[in-house]
Amino acid sequence: MDWKIELIFVPVTDVDRAKEFYERIGFNPDHDQTPFDGLRFVQMTPPGSACSIAFGTGLGDPGMKPGQQNSIQVVVPDADGALAQLRAAGVEAQGVDEQSWGRFVTFADPDGNTWTLQQLPDRTGQA
Repeated sequence: MDWKIELIFVPVTDVDRAKEFYERIGFNPDHDQTPFDGLRFVQMTPPGSACSIAFGTGLGDPGMKPGQQNSIQVVVPDADGALAQLRAAGVEAQGVDEQSWGRFVTFADPDGNTWTLQQLPDRTGQA
């Protein structure tokens, strides 16, 4: 049986500001629904990803406050290209951190939720 991660909640203080930020760095706005007063659900997907993020208002207790999400790691084919794309979009990103297990770029959204982008090491030809 396959288990696939579908959705990760990212706590934010300003839904419109978060949506604009994630659109600016290339996320697709899949849903932005207000089914009733007090509930707004926004779902956005990074380019090429099968897993999305969600944020909004009235979603109940997500278990963490805005700025506390710091455990999302995303694989990218090119850390240098990802860093350049983020900086071109006006995002302050740190990188590239060279490690034996990959090359890493980090950045934060407007609330301080941090993301790590990892370029996996080339393992072609290894047993």
